[in-house]
Amino acid sequence: MKLAYREFGQGQPLIIMHGLFGQSDNWNTLAKQFAEKGLHVFTLDLRNHGLSPHSDVWNYEVMADDLKEFIDEHQLKDPIILGHSMGGKVTMFFELKYKGIAAKIIVADISPRAYEPHHDDVLKALNAVDFTQIKNRKEAEAVLNTYLSDFGTKQFLLKNIYWRDTENNIMDWRFNLKTITKNYNSIGVAVPNGNSNVSTLVVRGERSNYIEESDLADFKKHFPNFKLETVLGSGHWIHAEKPKEFFEVVMLFIRSM
Repeated sequence: MKLAYREFGQGQPLIIMHGLFGQSDNWNTLAKQFAEKGLHVFTLDLRNHGLSPHSDVWNYEVMADDLKEFIDEHQLKDPIILGHSMGGKVTMFFELKYKGIAAKIIVADISPRAYEPHHDDVLKALNAVDFTQIKNRKEAEAVLNTYLSDFGTKQFLLKNIYWRDTENNIMDWRFNLKTITKNYNSIGVAVPNGNSNVSTLVVRGERSNYIEESDLADFKKHFPNFKLETVLGSGHWIHAEKPKEFFEVVMLFIRSM
């Protein structure tokens, strides 16, 4: 599948992948900063997200294959691969399936283990937005308010609304809500058996519960050459909550031997 992407700068390739319900432009500011440091940055829209094609097939295996296809098509040599949350899981699946392609990998606030479903409220909220009735973002936000209390989450989701049909004033979600809802459980799975000695940075938010102390043994098993950095004062959205600190730990790792 040909993925939509944004491109910044020149130099060693750095591929960045967003999390669930995200899109490439969530990373624009940081991508420009990485580009200023001499990196050729590609921010991807994963399948069923952003401007990338929609598909009924959606799991980590096919997303890892999409990434391989992207690297081959753009003839990227020794790319550094960075993924946040779901994008981090794609990064790990890719590395275990296609060893020797990535120079380094960076996994932001997700572990190799399986996760219990924890987006039920979000999925209910998104599916409650009826775009045959709703004609602006304010009305969509009012529906989300009945299900979700966190302001940041609601604003993040609302960024995915676009005009699907301007002539008839019809809006829609950029992501493929139908497929995501149907296949949601496939996004909570653990990474497969196997290991890779690739140089790995794991970045977690101090206030996030996505990476527990007990997960470190799992990282050691799959990625023995890993280093852990904890960003103080940050929750799960490290790159958005603490962009300066996130940028610094990632650049330090990229520049290290």
